[in-house]
Amino acid sequence: MQEPFSISLKPPFIEVRFAEPQRVLSWSMLRPGLQVAQRIAWLEVRNKDLPPELDAFEVIRSRIREADLDDAVVLVTSRDIRRYQFAMARSEDKEARCLTTVGLSNSERVGKRLHQPPPFAGTINTLVHLSCPLSEAGLIEALSIATEARTTAVLEAGVQRGGLTITGTGTDCIAVAAPVGGNAETYAGKHTAIGEVVGAAVYEATVAGIADWKADCIGPTAGSSAAAE
Repeated sequence: MQEPFSISLKPPFIEVRFAEPQRVLSWSMLRPGLQVAQRIAWLEVRNKDLPPELDAFEVIRSRIREADLDDAVVLVTSRDIRRYQFAMARSEDKEARCLTTVGLSNSERVGKRLHQPPPFAGTINTLVHLSCPLSEAGLIEALSIATEARTTAVLEAGVQRGGLTITGTGTDCIAVAAPVGGNAETYAGKHTAIGEVVGAAVYEATVAGIADWKADCIGPTAGSSAAAE
């Protein structure tokens, strides 16, 4: 059976190319909202790439244009994109695949901004793809399940900033993708196979990403890079 997408790693980009156009729902920096797209792209940036005197949005849009990725839904991260994580889950006849990059430097506690400038905009950027078409309502519900799974993984990691256990970062982004056409599923909650596989894939990939970030940035051998992701 044909894989639904391929992953191409060409730093500073990851390109996910779907075999067919997909419906994508996200709050990405470029092409947010409900889109039909055949590509999702990650762009890795660093402080030196976004000096204060420049418009960060314009810099990112220019780099995407130069890379011929204008048609892609774009996620932006400071995490080393070579450290991306992938997980897949299956239940009944439903499958979900998740690709994520995880950095927690820009961490926050939901409902209470820390008002402490982070060392860098480390963030969690996640794509989850479903094997079945989803209605608009189904995409929204799947997005909420993916968010819950990501947050569960973060809470269980017990990372603190400013004396508070964090729940995510200030610049997290999630994109949910599903095939176009066909008999679209309306429900994707935790009682459904769709919700189960979305939650399982996102949780597994995020847990792995957090462990990887901890080893790089706050482990006993971590050096100055701890403040850069």
